[in-house]
Amino acid sequence: MDARSLTPGFLYADAVRVLSSWEPPDAGQERTRAEFLRHLEEHPADGMWRECAAGHITASTAVLDASRTRVLLTLHAKVKAWLQLGGHCEPGDVTLAGAALREATEESGIRGLRLQPDPVQLDRHPVRCHPQGTWHLDVQYVAIAPENARHTVSDESDDLRWFPVDGLPEPTDDALRRLVARAVTLPG
Repeated sequence: MDARSLTPGFLYADAVRVLSSWEPPDAGQERTRAEFLRHLEEHPADGMWRECAAGHITASTAVLDASRTRVLLTLHAKVKAWLQLGGHCEPGDVTLAGAALREATEESGIRGLRLQPDPVQLDRHPVRCHPQGTWHLDVQYVAIAPENARHTVSDESDDLRWFPVDGLPEPTDDALRRLVARAVTLPG
């Protein structure tokens, strides 16, 4: 039996709960939140999974160091741009926050990341998971690394580095800039 058949209801229900209860910071994020919820309503069986050609929910994390002055970014092997850590939901994931933390831990090698409980922002961007193209409907979180955390480059990265939150590298995109700007304003 596929592990997906054991947990899809939990992950789907959690995604609906998270998106329904999340308070967007602005009107643009409110429109994106409504779009993500509509996607889940229209794709209850596969909207969480990479196989959904119409798009799929993903989870990512901006990892800040303990001082909150640096962010850990990956030079993504396929995209060839500096991005936050994250990716597809997988069998066994039962919450979006759990998927975001799993991805951040796998891609950074850092144990003990402290994930903030609520998403910081949502981002819809085109990807090539299917020959005709598709969309990542990315639910973005923030995690704080332990003091003196050491990272390890994963197979999904060409590089992995800490950057000052006010000195992000190129190439990157506006969605990452907004994510980092929001991340550093979070309390605690």
